[in-house]
Amino acid sequence: MLYDRDFLRLLTEKLNIVDVASSYMHLEKKGGTYWACCPFHHEKTASFHIDENRQFYHCFGCGVSGNVITLVKEMENVDFGDAVKLLAEKANLPLPENSVDGERTAQLKKKRDTLLKIMNDCAHFYLDNLNSGKADAHIEYILSRKIPSNIVRAFGLGASLNHTDLPRFLLKKGYTRQDMLESGAVSEVEGRLLDSQGGRLIFPIINAFDEVVAFGGRSLRPTDYAKYKNTKETLIFNKSKTLYNINRLKKLRRAGGLKEVIIVEGYMDTISLCQGGFKNVVASMGTSLTQEQARLIKRYANTVLISYDGDGAGQKANMRGLEILKSEGLDVRVVPLPEGLDPDDVIKQLGADAYRECLNSAMPLIDYKMSVARKSFDMGKSEEKIKFVGEALRIVRSAETSSERELMLKNLRDETGISYESLSRDLQKVPAERQESAEEQPKISADPADVHVKASRFVAAAFLFGARYTQELDPDAVPFATDVHTLVAGYVRSKRLLGEKITLSEIFDFFEEGTPEYEELCRILDLNDGENLEGEVPERYFSDCLKKLKEDSISKAIEEVKKQFAAADGVEEKRQAAALLQQLVKQKEKLKSGDIR
Repeated sequence: MLYDRDFLRLLTEKLNIVDVASSYMHLEKKGGTYWACCPFHHEKTASFHIDENRQFYHCFGCGVSGNVITLVKEMENVDFGDAVKLLAEKANLPLPENSVDGERTAQLKKKRDTLLKIMNDCAHFYLDNLNSGKADAHIEYILSRKIPSNIVRAFGLGASLNHTDLPRFLLKKGYTRQDMLESGAVSEVEGRLLDSQGGRLIFPIINAFDEVVAFGGRSLRPTDYAKYKNTKETLIFNKSKTLYNINRLKKLRRAGGLKEVIIVEGYMDTISLCQGGFKNVVASMGTSLTQEQARLIKRYANTVLISYDGDGAGQKANMRGLEILKSEGLDVRVVPLPEGLDPDDVIKQLGADAYRECLNSAMPLIDYKMSVARKSFDMGKSEEKIKFVGEALRIVRSAETSSERELMLKNLRDETGISYESLSRDLQKVPAERQESAEEQPKISADPADVHVKASRFVAAAFLFGARYTQELDPDAVPFATDVHTLVAGYVRSKRLLGEKITLSEIFDFFEEGTPEYEELCRILDLNDGENLEGEVPERYFSDCLKKLKEDSISKAIEEVKKQFAAADGVEEKRQAAALLQQLVKQKEKLKSGDIR
């Protein structure tokens, strides 16, 4: 934990979770709470619930829960400390000097800060090189790609002149050999420190917080190595969770000008599109899209246009990317490009208007699959046409609605000359792909709890959410099944004694994310759905649960006293044990008669 609870309590009190959440998702108010489609799993019906009064969120679909800090942590893909920093800035609240970092956390923070400083110094070093008058080859390449000076500055392009200048520069700045190597900017070969991007044109990779975390380099001469090269993954750079130009995309969203995101493969495609006026663009940096990148994109827009190269490899990458993006609930479309051209080529050779036409022709996944299948077969040959029909029917089978399948069959009939009836009969023979949508199968673990624990959970939830029938009861008098339930009840009791409002955002500070205790807290929050806690039926169920907890507790005590009686040596010890046993039996009989007080 990075900060003491007093500071965290002050921070969460100064911020309204509804205001913060509304910057990430569309909220709809229903009664006294707010609802949205969950940003953490795919769904069509909103189950993500935000309680403004208690300042917490909970998804009744996938089970995630938290306060404003955990929300920002997840939405911004940052650690706890960075989430606190972001919110402190938003609340105009200075961070305390006496933050209580644990030793390991403090070391990691110090290391991360050092690596970020190294990368920032490297970026300035490369930029100075580009303007030094010694980077003729780099300038020549920039001019050949028709990149204007304002775009060069905007993206912070730089130049590595050789393999040795950067390590010497960093050593003079006082950085250790180990820190330089861990940054990824410097590598070691046979004991010598070398610039990892030696001789290349430099593209700084900047995260959503305007921090330089890595570099991409473009070779300026023929090489046996890759034309483009990224620095290695480090403590501050994870390629699968990073998108090039995400920092500028974030600014665009904050300015209110973001309805969709264009995804391209590389640095030059990104730069060319921005130069052509398409600023809502990010790059996957030459690799297939990952689920982490898909979730990152979803935080900025719900519509995504994939604009990879117009060759065969680009089409395959399109397909993989579409499947991943679609699984995250995004509205995904593919931008068709002229054969053999990439977005940079289209902008440079055909102009921005031509690329706009490509965007306007973007097609959904199922149409794109059909387009790729069509190009894979020679329709002039009967055997090839039959193969195409078989592939096309498999694609039609994957359509989500009957009306979409009917329309596609009619189009296939017109294209192939095969009757609708024949196509329809053959379609029935095509097995449906086994797919589990994220909406139908939210990522929530199974509940292994026994009846005793479930009863304890319901009682804890009733106290936590202030059910009417709990107001006259003392939470401390309940023999809860787990320490989590006992802690929750203790929190409720302390708030009652102090006359303070129960704020659920505070209770998350007691548990560490990912632990069984945190998961149990989320299950308690699950019980605040709809009519679960109020009304005659929940009140009767509460009484039954409370009765069971007390009966189980007394039964356990009776067994212990029986053991004491059997082990007692003296007459007095046996007499005391027998008296206690009689008292416990009476208490149990009283419970059976219906008196749970």
